Amino acid sequence: MQFDNHGIVKMTKMNYDINRSAAANPIKIQDVSLRDGHQSLFATRGRTEDMLPIAEMMDEIGFYSLEVWGGATFDVMHRFLNEDPWERLRTLKKYIKKTPFSMLLRGQNLVGYRNYADDVVENFVQRACDNGVDIFRVFDALNDFRNFEIAGKVILKNGKHLQGTICYSLTEPRMGGDVYNLDYYLKKAKDLEGIGVNSICIKDMAGLISPYDVYNLIRAMKEQSNMPIHLHTHFTSGMGDLAIFKAIEAGVDIVDTCMAPYAYRTSHPAIEPIVISLLGTNRDTGFNVNKLAEIGKKMEKTIPKYMHYANQTKFAVIDTNVILHQTPGGMLSNLVNQLRQMDALDKLDDVFETLPKVRKDLGQVPLVTPTSQIVGIQTVNNVLFDKEEGEYSKITEQVKDLCFGLYGKTTKPIDVEVSKKALSGYPRGETPITDRPGNILEPEFDDVKESVKDLAKDIDDELLIALYPVTGKRFLKWKYGHEEAPKDVQAKTIEEVNKEQELVQKILSGELSAKASSTGKPKNLKEFEVYVDGEKFMVEVTDPNMPTYSGISKKEKKVNELDNSGNLIAPIPGMIMEFDRSIGDEVKAGETIVVLEAMKMLNNLEAPISGMLEKINYRVGDAVIKGDILCVIIP
Repeated sequence: MQFDNHGIVKMTKMNYDINRSAAANPIKIQDVSLRDGHQSLFATRGRTEDMLPIAEMMDEIGFYSLEVWGGATFDVMHRFLNEDPWERLRTLKKYIKKTPFSMLLRGQNLVGYRNYADDVVENFVQRACDNGVDIFRVFDALNDFRNFEIAGKVILKNGKHLQGTICYSLTEPRMGGDVYNLDYYLKKAKDLEGIGVNSICIKDMAGLISPYDVYNLIRAMKEQSNMPIHLHTHFTSGMGDLAIFKAIEAGVDIVDTCMAPYAYRTSHPAIEPIVISLLGTNRDTGFNVNKLAEIGKKMEKTIPKYMHYANQTKFAVIDTNVILHQTPGGMLSNLVNQLRQMDALDKLDDVFETLPKVRKDLGQVPLVTPTSQIVGIQTVNNVLFDKEEGEYSKITEQVKDLCFGLYGKTTKPIDVEVSKKALSGYPRGETPITDRPGNILEPEFDDVKESVKDLAKDIDDELLIALYPVTGKRFLKWKYGHEEAPKDVQAKTIEEVNKEQELVQKILSGELSAKASSTGKPKNLKEFEVYVDGEKFMVEVTDPNMPTYSGISKKEKKVNELDNSGNLIAPIPGMIMEFDRSIGDEVKAGETIVVLEAMKMLNNLEAPISGMLEKINYRVGDAVIKGDILCVIIP
């Protein structure tokens, strides 16, 4: 070992590579770059083609596992990237042959936003096993482990690793109080051990866990059992690195990190400084820092493709306010985008102020998908509509399902009056259930298979549509050439991205003059007169925050803009999921006419008057913005 003139160790490349003894108890590392990393920073837009150049290199590091699937990847891939999510698993498995694959599974929710029937769960988990998943991190948004029952049986039957997960949540700045205290988490850990899980994950989706709280929690869990413990935390609050180090001191077995290019902000702590910090200790990872650096360099080259999805609205890398509003990063970005599309971004502070009350009304649930979306969109609805129409004037279908018990048992009882209002006229009944949700859900997979037999080619296609009926069918039409995939879901080369960025910079700097979009252009396109070296070009720039329309021309969408009480107007931006009535039908005021998806939640839009449905201006799968006239009813 060499020292400089100040007595400081001179670390050379040789020191990092080979001059290290194996640690007595090395910390195991799961890398989440290929799933939660780009989900946290770049709206899950990472494409398989940009993962392949680093895949074999990642396989050589010695990671405990690589998280490559689950969470939002399944949704975003088929909806926005024109990629088959099943194919990503199979493709990555060809390049990564030594390191186990991990996925995030939302229990009975699978990778969707509601509890699916048991037959769908069984088939989906089996196909995930068949396609290459080795470790299943299974969680339930309510920490209701009855929702693990079916998925867990299939996982264990296949000899795969079942990791039971506790969603970490708070109602105070630190762990404690009468809800999320040490006893709560120890009891949940004991329950998971009784289920027969192979390991336990503490899933801190908002970066709320403080260093000393995680130390005390892991020490107490270790005293309670010998079950391996895995810590998953985000960097959002700035405590991520500190929490990981105190967890390591307390004896945690595995931690999640990201490669540096995909780390920090609302993502995760970076692996590289942790490797350096543990060098030579009894928890030394044994990783080669030089190899990690090479991977980081390759990753950096593709980041420009995704930077327009990054939230760069503020300079700070951390968000200390997360301790106050306790909103996970993904939920926060959803809220901001929703309010921006509704021209109501000035209401964000009102949303943060109202959110704790809505969360308390709905049973003080942890804020993680899908409950984060359930609480978030209901809070937005309350802030925007309650002053005019009364409290909980627009209740989403998912809130009604939550009140009925279709998601499971909430941490605290749901407010009686809110539940009563939500379940008034609810199709399944007005008395909440106490049974496991899956027990009352009728089998649905056979009906799905029959309905798509002319489109789906195999069981993976059928499962895609079972989870995402509207966008799944649309994707399969793209996949099999029945429809051409729109340009905004097709991959771009780095050269194309660089040219776009160059033009955008010229526009922002004032070098280029802009004019309004031409007649007939989609609403999310802006046309610019671009002058480069004295030559004039016409350039179309797509705004990713504006929705696109499909299928119907502007002329067909043109409707009477005069005030007409028979116009059913979109109160929020979203996607048309269903029309419950057809042109020519007689409808009654208050009947559901349109189902609109917003922030992955379903909203029933009711007829404003009684009469005949004269005109429908959109199709299922179309995106709409606030104020669009969806259909016209004449008295």
